[in-house]
Amino acid sequence: MQLETLDATVRDYIRELETSYEQRIKELQIKFDADIKELQFKYIEIKERYDLLVYKKFVRSAEQLLADKTQPLLFTEEGEKTQAPKEKDELTEVKSHKRNKKGRKPIAATIQRRDTVIDLPDSEKTCACGAELTKIGEETSEKLQITPPEIYVERTVRPKYACRNCEGTEDEGKPTVRIMPPVPSIIPKSIVSASLLSCIMIQKYEDHLPFYRQEKQFKSIGIVISRQDMCNWQQKAYEKLSPLFKLLKETIKKGPVIQMDETTLQVMGETGRSDTQKSYMWLALGGPSDKKVALYEYHETRGGYNAKTFLEGYSGYLQTDGYDGYDSAVKDMPEIIHVGCFTHARRYFFDAAVIAEQEGTAKEGLEYIRMLYRIERELRKEQEDKKIDEETFVIKRKEKAGTVLNDFKNWLNNKVGGVPPNCLLGKAIRYSLNQWDKLIRYLESPYLTPDNNACENAIRPFVLGRKNWLFNVSSTE
Repeated sequence: MQLETLDATVRDYIRELETSYEQRIKELQIKFDADIKELQFKYIEIKERYDLLVYKKFVRSAEQLLADKTQPLLFTEEGEKTQAPKEKDELTEVKSHKRNKKGRKPIAATIQRRDTVIDLPDSEKTCACGAELTKIGEETSEKLQITPPEIYVERTVRPKYACRNCEGTEDEGKPTVRIMPPVPSIIPKSIVSASLLSCIMIQKYEDHLPFYRQEKQFKSIGIVISRQDMCNWQQKAYEKLSPLFKLLKETIKKGPVIQMDETTLQVMGETGRSDTQKSYMWLALGGPSDKKVALYEYHETRGGYNAKTFLEGYSGYLQTDGYDGYDSAVKDMPEIIHVGCFTHARRYFFDAAVIAEQEGTAKEGLEYIRMLYRIERELRKEQEDKKIDEETFVIKRKEKAGTVLNDFKNWLNNKVGGVPPNCLLGKAIRYSLNQWDKLIRYLESPYLTPDNNACENAIRPFVLGRKNWLFNVSSTE
């Protein structure tokens, strides 16, 4: 009896071990499958990053897909084969077009002309028959001449006058020595004139020429102007122009739309900050349609409170990229309507398309966005030709673009569940869905466009200058 009881106990224990073992095997298998899937996603993410870096390193930077996808890649994995182009028998009708005339373009007629006549000497103007030669025409050629900038010293002379008879005692209401007051100057008691200061500022901010290069230029023509002097003049000019900056900010807020963007900047020597910390130059573009204003503002951080401070007192549309700082800036500002940017959404799909192993998916997203821009161009052309007014423009845009946007939204919802979230296509889809409410708001106003490209174009000159300056130095002196 004891043996049978012991045998049953052992069998129960063995069954329990088997059940526990099978359960553990299932748990390990599930974990293993999940780890494998996670590693696969990680591999795809790393490979896409690598392929995208290679693409951006060796392919032109323009965001335009190659029309011929059968072109061999510059770098291919071992064992991969490039497909031969498929032959097509279809006939394509080519529209007639105008070609640009070959050869050098003529020099603009607005440029001043100075004629130099190379004529025959009088002794050569008589024929052997004794008759004088008659001018029957002429040949002309043009060469562009440049005179170096004219630099001179303007001496301002103010004669002094005094009475030698009474030495001013008879004219108590006037000073003993009379002299005209000095001409007002933006920086008194300095050698800098308005023309010199404007030349230095234009070369710095329009031609992106740092002060140390300008210092060398001046030295080459025998003029000593140190970069420290130019920096001090710039600071004093900024102080004098402060009321203008305030007026520009007020003008920006008078328009129906403000576009904002920011870019990095390295500033050294700031109190309490290391030289390697990133600083930011913020840009706001807005104002009435006939008085567009672009205003730069420097801030040490990228915090959204910088945008919030700038936007205080403004009511209208704010169009930006998907940076979260703008969301926090307008969170407590119901009078400001936040609008997204389709160019940034497109860039995600473009990055996914250029390195995609499977044809079609990312390019489908690009095609939806391309249709939106095609509709925008056509309607803008009708508006420029006075065929439709602003109200009709908005109605037609909502009608045409709205249909495309609905199809695009359905496509995004269908794709989001089957794409790894960290791959490029997954990021593109999720960015568009997360920004969707802001992306479609451009339909509401004729003053809005699908993107904030105008703001990005306005900030580009600063980026060009940054490549020359490399860094800036902050001084408290």
